[in-house]
Amino acid sequence: MGFDTPTPVQAEAIPIILSGKDIIACAQTGTGKTAAYLLPVIEHISKIENPKIDTLILAPTRELAQQIDQQIQGLGYFTGVTSIAVFGGGDGMVYEQQRKGIEHGANILIATPGRLLAHLASGKVKLKDLKHLVLDEADRMLDMGFMDDIMRIISFLPAKRQTLLFSATMPARILKLAKSILHEPEQISLAISQPAVGIDQQIYKVFDSQKTPLIESLLKDSNYTSVIIFCGMKEKVKEVFKVLKGLKISVMAFHSDLKQSEREDILLDFKNRKLQVLVGTDVLSRGIDVEGIDLVINYDVPGDPEDYIHRIGRTARAATTGTAITLVNERDQRKLAAIETMIGRPVPETELPEAFGEKPVFKPMSAGGGGGGGYNNRRKGGGGNKGGGWKKR
Repeated sequence: MGFDTPTPVQAEAIPIILSGKDIIACAQTGTGKTAAYLLPVIEHISKIENPKIDTLILAPTRELAQQIDQQIQGLGYFTGVTSIAVFGGGDGMVYEQQRKGIEHGANILIATPGRLLAHLASGKVKLKDLKHLVLDEADRMLDMGFMDDIMRIISFLPAKRQTLLFSATMPARILKLAKSILHEPEQISLAISQPAVGIDQQIYKVFDSQKTPLIESLLKDSNYTSVIIFCGMKEKVKEVFKVLKGLKISVMAFHSDLKQSEREDILLDFKNRKLQVLVGTDVLSRGIDVEGIDLVINYDVPGDPEDYIHRIGRTARAATTGTAITLVNERDQRKLAAIETMIGRPVPETELPEAFGEKPVFKPMSAGGGGGGGYNNRRKGGGGNKGGGWKKR
């Protein structure tokens, strides 16, 4: 597949997973964490005769579940390892197809929590032989309210298993979850909460009425071929989409009101460059891996600084370059300050073109505020007490 050097998270995680230990790994999206757990799991399954359902991977969104399934097909192509993605959004026929796929012995099951619980509740899906449990984007799953579902799913699993928890951030509730479901895990905490070096970050200070016209101007005479616009709410997604479509721009809206088949078709067209602009909510900020996105626009400043990292991380992936533009009104000044505190530097301002008139004047802000840091501790040792601590690497 052309990969010859592991990423930092792969270099640290793969030996630990191969040794059979539980792990809690903090690494943001785009760092190769999916392969960090898939490669050792596939290696394990390929050496077992008739492994049945050996591994369960829980993911927050259907798009991420599908992406993981596709990566298994690529990475495990010559191993005979099989997988199936299980998620909601389809009709009864889709549910039945998923059930049959599970019963016929897929080795790796990738699932969103709600749909998996429906299968488990039917009593026809058995996970008694499970050897590996992977929680991918654990922080996102908790943000979406899946904590109770995760604990219910775990009640169906054998106590003796290897559990791998991967998260882009490490808030206290993730550590609490880790202590309750992992056994003496080793911890990997790579430098997080920093945008890729290749991203040209910019802000425009604007009034709300200037946002959509500015986006029109940015796209009208540009060379951007692949653009994602993030909005805070699906109503705004639909509004921006309607305006851009009227300008004859190749654009589609991506939100939760669409059928699963529609969402899949839109993503496929975007990946295949049949679509120039995708307008969506934060569901697009994690779990989609599209090469060559050259512009990300934040129509709204995200409330969580970590979401800013995930949004702009859709561009400049795999050591490429890209541009990230954030439109900031007066109400979002504090959110911007939190982002700048987290990344440790101000985001450069680009002046609004004169044709747009006056821009808002921001009030000086007091020092402090903002931010969420994450871990950057790679010291060995510690952990291992009766309370079930973990070793930091």
